[in-house]
Amino acid sequence: MSDTQTPQRDKPWLIRTYAGHSTAAASNALYRGNLAKGQTGLSVAFDLPTQTGYDSDHVLARGEVGKVGVPVCHLGDMRTLFDQIPLEQMNTSMTINATAPWLLALYIAVAEEQGADISKLQGTVQNDLIKEYLSRGTYICPPKPSLKMIGDVAEYCYKHVPKWNPMNVCSYHLQEAGATPEQELAFALATAIAVLDELKPRVPAEDFPTLAGRISFFVNAGIRFVTEMCKMRAFVDLWDEILRDRYGIEYAKFRRFRYGVQVNSLGLTEQQPENNVYRILIEMLAVTLSKKARARAVQLPAWNEALGLPRPWDQQWSMRMQQIMAYETDLLEYDDLFDGNPAVERKVEELKDGARSELANLGAMGGAIGAIDYMKSRLVESNADRVNRIEREETVVVGVNRWTQSEPSPLLGEDGGIMVVDPAVEQDQVARLNDWRASRDSAAVEAALADLRSAARDGRNVMEASIAAAKAGVTTGEWAGEMRAAHGEYRGPTGVSKSVSNKTEGLDDIREMVDAVSDRLGRRLRFLVGKPGLDGHSNGAEQIAFRARDCGMEIDYEGIRLTPEQIVSAAQENEVHVVGLSILSGSHLPLVEDLMERMRAAGLSHIPVIVGGIIPDEDAKHLRAMGVAKVYTPKDFVLNTIMKDIVTLADPKAVAAE
Repeated sequence: MSDTQTPQRDKPWLIRTYAGHSTAAASNALYRGNLAKGQTGLSVAFDLPTQTGYDSDHVLARGEVGKVGVPVCHLGDMRTLFDQIPLEQMNTSMTINATAPWLLALYIAVAEEQGADISKLQGTVQNDLIKEYLSRGTYICPPKPSLKMIGDVAEYCYKHVPKWNPMNVCSYHLQEAGATPEQELAFALATAIAVLDELKPRVPAEDFPTLAGRISFFVNAGIRFVTEMCKMRAFVDLWDEILRDRYGIEYAKFRRFRYGVQVNSLGLTEQQPENNVYRILIEMLAVTLSKKARARAVQLPAWNEALGLPRPWDQQWSMRMQQIMAYETDLLEYDDLFDGNPAVERKVEELKDGARSELANLGAMGGAIGAIDYMKSRLVESNADRVNRIEREETVVVGVNRWTQSEPSPLLGEDGGIMVVDPAVEQDQVARLNDWRASRDSAAVEAALADLRSAARDGRNVMEASIAAAKAGVTTGEWAGEMRAAHGEYRGPTGVSKSVSNKTEGLDDIREMVDAVSDRLGRRLRFLVGKPGLDGHSNGAEQIAFRARDCGMEIDYEGIRLTPEQIVSAAQENEVHVVGLSILSGSHLPLVEDLMERMRAAGLSHIPVIVGGIIPDEDAKHLRAMGVAKVYTPKDFVLNTIMKDIVTLADPKAVAAE
């Protein structure tokens, strides 16, 4: 190439930010602002009630409305969300799983209102329930009917919305839950196999390759970017191998590994949060440097996500990082930089061998659906190993367990460096929901729900009935209610073994403390771990329960999605000595206030309550004023210190000394 020639550049990946908050109107303004700044696709974050199939006025939705995403209860909310955004021209990713058929139905209904040709719609619904059972917890129905609904979406899209990706096999949250690269590869590919096995009988054999080619992936890229880049190359090879050898798909174009990515949020730190900018950049390299395994869409977290909800400026900063990489560097002008590299080839083969071995193991258990309990326990164990390595400083995390002294960050500012959702948002959303219910045609709603009920119970594809229900004015909670009635509601495994692992070093002195305090209590120290509200990110709660059991405590942990009333009842019934709450959704103030009031009313105010989550300093002061004994945030990563606190809080000798 001469110096005067302009190199041929590859087309950049889709540039997105994961966004949605407060209300549909506020989120719409954010989307249009981001598109004006150069974002090339949308990535919609829904709030937890929407994700778990509850309307904004449901008891479990209290404190959760608009916190981690946008509430969408009905067609009017979806209409407002995409106001002045032409959906026929947009590429929209929706991070939605249990209610994916419903949210896609609402999206299609709005597109038709706009006059769009729905066969031209482009985008993705995540629609991966298996990883919800393992790591994120927004499931509704049991695995088999959930798998059937995944198939319903894929079959409908194949026939009517052929450019839409009906499923994003999501390994992202597997890594967040502690998966090793081999586990991430194997568990995600096992999920894809389960879905393809469900889909194969639904279409003519000659059409199956086209349908298989629409399955996409959503992955994670951590800080060990060489390993992560090799993992992506391994994904490419293994997916090609599975489609060719297991399903007999001959044409290479249908075997392409298509994926989007959000880089790792697990490694973002509350301490010295400005360092997260470097982490995000390095992690982006893993999914952009290798042309053979380059992401088709990238969304980056903001530097302050370990503190709370990012502001628009923070999201803009992450978007600019992508734009600089895509448009200012020469990365897109070259062939793959790693082809023929012996170190890369060795690592890729090592990862593929490990993943194949794990896939064979899962296959012997009946595949992903049959191995959910096994996979969950493996993730909890792997995450425990990760936490142990950080505690022992075998894994260095800058600013956390090494080089911890720091200058005050000027980025934090008076607002604490995060955006706070107005508490009035929930009340306003509920008022709009009530207005919607009052204004709709009740006869049309009942007829639509009857057809939806029939489709679910008779095994028909639920998409047509869901779209008709969307147009009739049915709400998210009503749609999910029909699915619960037809299929039941799933209660996921916790992954916390009832046996003591004895893998953690340095516990002997804590076990002695537990034994001594238990003797003074007259029975074994009993610790209740509860997750009130709809937050399904249970990794932290699982690790606390896992370590507490290792220390010799009796543990009550029933998993996610509990009301404060249920937690207080369990504390009373089981006569626990300490209650620990884990809340990562930002709903800690209303949920803890409710629980503390119920504890006092039940005569349990003597039982100490501790709270962990992504909690700003000002909120921590409010929690302590409510009577919370201890507040923990991601900076409190030494679990043994928390264990000692629990033992001290339960110790009648320590209480008497006060």
